[in-house]
Amino acid sequence: MEQSDPRVFFAAERTLLAWLRTGLTIIGLGFVISRFGLFIQLLGMQPQLSAQHANALSTTILGISFVVMGSLVIATAAIQHKRFVRSLTLQQLPAAYSYTLAFAMSMFVAMLGMTLAAYLWVT
Repeated sequence: MEQSDPRVFFAAERTLLAWLRTGLTIIGLGFVISRFGLFIQLLGMQPQLSAQHANALSTTILGISFVVMGSLVIATAAIQHKRFVRSLTLQQLPAAYSYTLAFAMSMFVAMLGMTLAAYLWVT
């Protein structure tokens, strides 16, 4: 029987972390976009009141869309990682390692992203 390489598992962990960074970047971009309309209002660059509200609403909706997309990227990456780890053999998995911790933490970050989206919508 061929001995498997544990580097396969660690490559999957690095891939999950890369997707987590990407999702967090998208969430951060969404937050900045959603608050950009408020920034424009504070500067007084929009002379008409209706234009201010339209601009603020459009940037809020666009920003929330980015936040939701980033959260979905993180959740999808966590699910894919969990599926991949389940397909590995015992030889490919490192000893005394929590296989569910990465999944749980990634899903927690995704839920925080959705909470941020809800907060941006309410405010």
